[in-house]
Amino acid sequence: MKAPTDQERQLPLALRAAYMALHRSTDAKFAEHGVTADQFVLLLALAEGQAVTQRELADRISSDPSTVRAMLVLLEKNGLVHRGSHPTDSRARTVSLTTGGKRKLRKLWKVGQPIRDEMYGAMTPDEATTLIHLLRRVASTLDYEKSFA
Repeated sequence: MKAPTDQERQLPLALRAAYMALHRSTDAKFAEHGVTADQFVLLLALAEGQAVTQRELADRISSDPSTVRAMLVLLEKNGLVHRGSHPTDSRARTVSLTTGGKRKLRKLWKVGQPIRDEMYGAMTPDEATTLIHLLRRVASTLDYEKSFA
């Protein structure tokens, strides 16, 4: 086994540090609104379109189905999402934002704007575009389920 380079050691640490800083900042901002950073990501993913299955939602937010289910139960209890029967698959459940969920997401988006401003202030628009592209490439390359298909 060859010794890892400094870059090879630093990349996982830098990715983790950036994720944790964003997660902690978002959790702190959203706490008074009764939503976590993870729940915000779930709501944001649901805002992208029509009702999706819980499995599709888990894939969309890069989470496991049991974690997504637990978040959905709580969000449904709080009136932010609606879970219903799938029209063609009796084993699946569909999920969509309620009117209250859409309102909450708009509020959270505004509350989180200072975090996004600070984050984007640390880079140029071109660097942000490149970062998004590279992070998506890394995620796709390391997709655990895909690697065993």
